[in-house]
Amino acid sequence: MDSTENATFDLPLPARNFASMRKLLLLVLAVSIVIPLACLGIYGYYDHERRFAENEHALKVIDLNQQMETRIVDLLGDSDDATVKSREEGLHRTLDDMSGTLAQIAAISVFGEKGDLLANSRYYPAPVISIAERDDFTSARAVAPVTYFSLPLRGKVARSDVFTTTMGRIGHDGKFLGVVSIALKRDYFTDFYRELAAGDSAVVIGLYRRDGNILARLPASADSTQPATNTPFTNAFRNNEMYGNVRMFSSVDHVERLLAFRRVGDFPLYVATGYATSVVESNWRKNLALVAAIAALPCIAVWLLIGFSIRRLDAEQAAWERWQAEVATRLSIEASSRQLRRMGALGNLVANVAHDFNNLLMVVGANMDLARHKQFNGVESEVLAVERATAGAGSLARRLMSVARKQPLKQEMIDPADWLRKVIDLVKKSVHPSITVTLELAPDLWKVMADPIELELALVNLAVNASDAMPHGGRVVIRCQNARVRGAEIDIPDGEYVLVSLTDNGEGMTEQVRRRAFEPLFTTKQRGAGTGLGLAQVLAACEQAGGTARITSVAGSGTTVRLYLPRHHVPASVQPEVSAPPDIDTPPPAPVSIDEEDAPLRGTSVLLVEDNEDVAAGVTAVLEVFGCAVHHEVSADAAFALLGEGYGFDLVLSDVQMPGRMNGIDLAEQITKRLPSQKLVLMTGYADELERAKHLGVPILAKPFDMNDLLDLMAPGVPH
Repeated sequence: MDSTENATFDLPLPARNFASMRKLLLLVLAVSIVIPLACLGIYGYYDHERRFAENEHALKVIDLNQQMETRIVDLLGDSDDATVKSREEGLHRTLDDMSGTLAQIAAISVFGEKGDLLANSRYYPAPVISIAERDDFTSARAVAPVTYFSLPLRGKVARSDVFTTTMGRIGHDGKFLGVVSIALKRDYFTDFYRELAAGDSAVVIGLYRRDGNILARLPASADSTQPATNTPFTNAFRNNEMYGNVRMFSSVDHVERLLAFRRVGDFPLYVATGYATSVVESNWRKNLALVAAIAALPCIAVWLLIGFSIRRLDAEQAAWERWQAEVATRLSIEASSRQLRRMGALGNLVANVAHDFNNLLMVVGANMDLARHKQFNGVESEVLAVERATAGAGSLARRLMSVARKQPLKQEMIDPADWLRKVIDLVKKSVHPSITVTLELAPDLWKVMADPIELELALVNLAVNASDAMPHGGRVVIRCQNARVRGAEIDIPDGEYVLVSLTDNGEGMTEQVRRRAFEPLFTTKQRGAGTGLGLAQVLAACEQAGGTARITSVAGSGTTVRLYLPRHHVPASVQPEVSAPPDIDTPPPAPVSIDEEDAPLRGTSVLLVEDNEDVAAGVTAVLEVFGCAVHHEVSADAAFALLGEGYGFDLVLSDVQMPGRMNGIDLAEQITKRLPSQKLVLMTGYADELERAKHLGVPILAKPFDMNDLLDLMAPGVPH
């Protein structure tokens, strides 16, 4: 399989996993559900924490009151009523300082052991007031020194709606000395609760004693001071529960509420927050609808995006499947096209090989005719010409077999320096005379194991290609050196190689041509001018020796072909045997002396146009036997120029396929147009060219032809 075929079938098909894409879209869908739910959960958590924030404030107020009472009790010590009364002025200033910056305190009072007012934060001197019969005094005396929280009352001193925190004073001897009472404004608590409720009429917030009595409540109620007994709410207080939730009908306004309560520190007080269940459900529905609407916007956008993505995915999958079908169709068409190209290349190969063999057979036939006319006397030159033709046929067969890897190898150990010195003359003869060939050898070259004939043919093929790339002359440099190759440096296996490189300064190759240069049957020459086997044979010769070949080329600057031949390790006593190049520089056949009566075409001038020297030599010899005077040109361009200069000939005998701007058909067209009386005969080995020439009305000889056929065309009726 050639590189073009590899490039087609190695076309990378995109890997698409539509199942994975669908899983990804479903994951995005799940995320679009989980994230809104998580946001709702976070919102609910912080809202729950806000609902219980008021309990901490009540605890701070009560703690502050207890600290103030303890400080006043410590300040008074074991002072009796008379002593306290005597210090009234100082105590008034102290109590006033304590309460002056605290908005929740209505008044701070010191009462004696019989309930008489001894000192007050608001008034000096204190009015004559007694609370001996009041519940907070009697209860505080009973539980002293524990703080007692009274029911709401109208303060006798402050004349405001308050409840008191009262702490009894006990002397060192255990005697009751009186109480310290702090009156707290109920309005302060209701205002604070109103702020927390934020105008929500469904919210109920209250401060309760442990026995269920209400100290402060929002909203206020006419009977809010009545204890609420025998309810889950009050039972939880009596059981000393720290916090909890109940659902019940209020004993104050008989509305069903959800109540959350919490104890205020270590005090026998509770803060409770209630919300009407009907309003909770209504607000829940409204809030849920609002939150759902807000959350639905991004969710709907995500869902629409997912739906759009799934539709696009389905469309891409359908397009991908159609594309696969088109690729399969294209590959099938390209396979058919490659098969057609193979058949075309095979036809081109057969035509070119047939052309070369026809030329060789033409040499053989012409020289055999010449030998027959000589009656096989003095035919040494003819036999040598036949031998050269036979050698050429063998070389062509060897090239075909080498490319097909069917050529039997004759591997020998070769000293590259000696071998190159012996074949350099053959290389010089293979190129145009205007091209100089230089050999550069590195010292101490390693030995290689290869077929010397194959390598010789490879070097000649490279030289011929270089010569074709330099039609106006140039330079070829052949270098040979030792090389140690590392895999990172070049794409050939690591190892030790003898590197033979041939560099020319010719036209170079394009990148596309360079990639295909080693392909069998690939050629850039005109049709019929080459078989496309030269560089393929070069690569085959190197690979059969265990190496490889590489080409580097720059269009317009020249080409370098490198032959990598593996180093062969042998004992020092073994000497390589190098095959000498065959001698192809055999002189052309000598003119033949004939009797005048044996020359039927005596005095006839012939212009022979033939690029193959051996074919030209054989035809010239036969024509001279016939008595013709022959002038030979190697190209149609040269022959046309000669005719244009005024030279005349009785006959122009031209091959069809030749190098140059014009071929034989072009020459025949110009001659029939410009010199219609000129006698002309064409010879060729290509069937399609025979068809083209027939339209010109020009006689055509198909190679290989018998010389008697040529004689019949030139002199009809002459006996053979």
